[in-house]
Amino acid sequence: MDNRSPIDRDIALISRSDAVPTILEVVARTTGMRFTAVARVTDTQWVACAVYDRIEFGLKPGGELVLESTICNEIRGHHQPVLFGSASEHALFSNHPTPKLYGFESYISIPIFLSDESFFGTLCAIDPAPAKLDDPELLKTLQLFTQLIAAQYETEQRRDAAELALVDAQSTARLRDQFVAVLGHDLRNPVQSISMGADMLERDLPDGRERRVAKHIQRSCQRMSELINNVMDFARGRLGEGISVSLERSHDLAGDLEHVVSEIQRVHPDRKIEVTMSLDRTFRCDRRRIAQLLGNLLSNAVTHGSDKAPVRVFMTSTESAFELAVENAGKPIEGDKIERFFQPFTRGTSASPRPGLGLGLYIAAEIAKAHGGTLQAASDASATRFAFHMPLDCDETSQPGLTNAGA
Repeated sequence: MDNRSPIDRDIALISRSDAVPTILEVVARTTGMRFTAVARVTDTQWVACAVYDRIEFGLKPGGELVLESTICNEIRGHHQPVLFGSASEHALFSNHPTPKLYGFESYISIPIFLSDESFFGTLCAIDPAPAKLDDPELLKTLQLFTQLIAAQYETEQRRDAAELALVDAQSTARLRDQFVAVLGHDLRNPVQSISMGADMLERDLPDGRERRVAKHIQRSCQRMSELINNVMDFARGRLGEGISVSLERSHDLAGDLEHVVSEIQRVHPDRKIEVTMSLDRTFRCDRRRIAQLLGNLLSNAVTHGSDKAPVRVFMTSTESAFELAVENAGKPIEGDKIERFFQPFTRGTSASPRPGLGLGLYIAAEIAKAHGGTLQAASDASATRFAFHMPLDCDETSQPGLTNAGA
């Protein structure tokens, strides 16, 4: 929000223009007059917006003159330019109080009009000495300068308005992200309660329609939890917190990843998931986040891949890196589109509606970055593959091999 007064904004906009000081100097050199200024003139104020002063008149940007003591106030009423080279010899201005009050002999004041034809102020010049101002082309030149000043002012005004609109939009977006984060947090408790109730029902009910309904509720709750987690992670990232990770030795990472595969297999019993795992080293990572990354990649593959071929998962650790990849068969994705999947709210194209918000791959990529790794995508006629690569420090310690194939 801009708390400046309208006059202060006008001064700031004029002062931001690089052209105005040059115009004032050119007017001074063209006319031989040593004080030039752009004045904002309203029905209550005369305020200098920009000044070129070689006579030590003492007026600075923001400085004011008494409105009623200026000829500009009269110009505000009749909108006509006023020029004279010698006040003492001028039929009208020889007896005018303003030249005597401010001690000038030569004077110029050209009205400045904006594009909507409203009166802004004047381009002024004064000097204690007489000046030769009878060249008929001089007035045309000065009027062109006023048009240029008006154009510069309106350009800065539009830029100022655009910047304020951007700040307002950013504030609105931040408020929206805060709301989303709070909403996601508050949704967790009821979803967990429903999930616990469904678990109890599944255990207690005999096989039949009611138990199948309980299982369906469980799967829906799991899906809702995934959506809430993704929304909250996205909101945290937008609010500047980023994806948080807690790095610890990965002593049971294999078990965490197997659990993720098992959960997704349970939700999609008709899909075949093949796992190749060879983890023979411990290393520092956030096991919960790595599991979330795998879950997002695997859910994406199961959802968008062909149901006629298995989804394949590869997990390996070497002395230098941990790698996790998920690939699925299906229609290849064009190269100019695949990278867009890492942007938030991006979803694959399909003839039928697909579940989700389009945040899974974005969150996965952010988790990869938080671990100092990369998430890359490739697609051809044989498979679409998302691969996470995380370099390992040289001080990581090895442990007996953990190898698992198939799931």
